[in-house]
Amino acid sequence: MISLVVPTLGRPSLAALLDALAAQLGEKRSDAASDVELLLVDDRGEDAGELAVPGALTAYTKVLTGRGAGPAAARNLGWRAARGEWVVFLDDDVVPAPDWAARMRADLAVPGRVGGVQGVVEVPLPEQRRPTDWERGTAGLADGRWITADMAYRRAALAAVGGFDERFPRAYREDAELAHRVRRAGWELVRGERRVTHPVRPESRWVSLRTQRGNADDALLRRRYGRRWRTDLDLPPGRRPRHAAITAAGTVALAAVAVRAAVRQPARRALGVAGGLAALGWAAGTAEFARARIAPGPRTPDEVATMLVTSALIPPLATLHWVRGWWRARAVPAGDGR
Repeated sequence: MISLVVPTLGRPSLAALLDALAAQLGEKRSDAASDVELLLVDDRGEDAGELAVPGALTAYTKVLTGRGAGPAAARNLGWRAARGEWVVFLDDDVVPAPDWAARMRADLAVPGRVGGVQGVVEVPLPEQRRPTDWERGTAGLADGRWITADMAYRRAALAAVGGFDERFPRAYREDAELAHRVRRAGWELVRGERRVTHPVRPESRWVSLRTQRGNADDALLRRRYGRRWRTDLDLPPGRRPRHAAITAAGTVALAAVAVRAAVRQPARRALGVAGGLAALGWAAGTAEFARARIAPGPRTPDEVATMLVTSALIPPLATLHWVRGWWRARAVPAGDGR
C-alpha cells in the first residue's frame, strides 16, 4: 500500500489538489486506487469545520486532527498513522499532473536501499513580464532538493530516524534536515519522474519580511550540524554574513550620531568620521542588496518601491531572527544531529 499524506490549513488550493487526485485515484478501486490511502492532516485547530473531500475519495480518505504545531508535526502525525510501505508527502497547494499516480507507482519501484524519491516540481511564471521577487523565490522550489511539496519516503526510513524534527515550526528547512538524517542513516535518495505544478500564491508586498523568521531555524541547524551545515544539507549559500555586516554598519552609524553630541573634541571628530564611514558602508550594502533584487524583476514602480523598503529592513530583521534562534538553541548540544 502507498499512503498519501497531505497536511493542510484548509487553503482554497486544497480543492484543486483533491480534485486532481480524485480524477486519478477515484476511478476503479480494483486497479487505480486499491493500494492507496489518503491521509489529510487538518492543522487548522478546533472548531474549524469539516474539510470538503470529493465523493470519489471519501471511501479511502482519513482526516486526522493536527494540533496546530506546524507542518513537521502534522506530517509526523500523518506518517505514523499510515499503513503503507511508502509515504508520499504532498503540500496542499500543488496540482498533480494527469499521469501523476501512474508515474508515482513507477517512481517507487526502486531497490530496497533507496529510502526516498522526490517528484518534479514545476512553478509556472508569467510569460508577459519578468517575475517579481516573490515569484522568483517560489520558483526556487523547482530546484530544491528533497522538498516535501512532493516527496516519498519508505516508512521504514522515517521510523529509523524518528521522522521530522518538530523543533522546526515552519515550512522551511524541516524537509532538508530530514533528508540529511535519512541519508546519514544509510538510505539513498533519488529523483523520480512524476510531476506536480506549484502555482505562485498571492501574497502581501511585505511577504519577504515575514519569511525572515526562517533565520531562527537556520540558527538551530548551525547549532546542530556545525559550520558546514549548508553544504551537508545541500542548501545554497545565503546572505547572512552580508546582512550582519550591513546591520553592524547601520548600528555603528546610528550610535555615532547618538553619542557624538555628548563628547568633546577630538573624540567628536573621530566619531563623526567613524559614523560617516559606517553610514557609507550601510548605504553601499543596502544598495547592492536592492539592486540584486530589482535587476531581474519587472521593475515596475510598485515592485521597485517594495524592494527599496524591504532591502533596508531585511538585513536587521534577518539578523534579529538569527540571534533569537541562536538564543533558543543554546541549550541544544552542539552537533547533536540525531
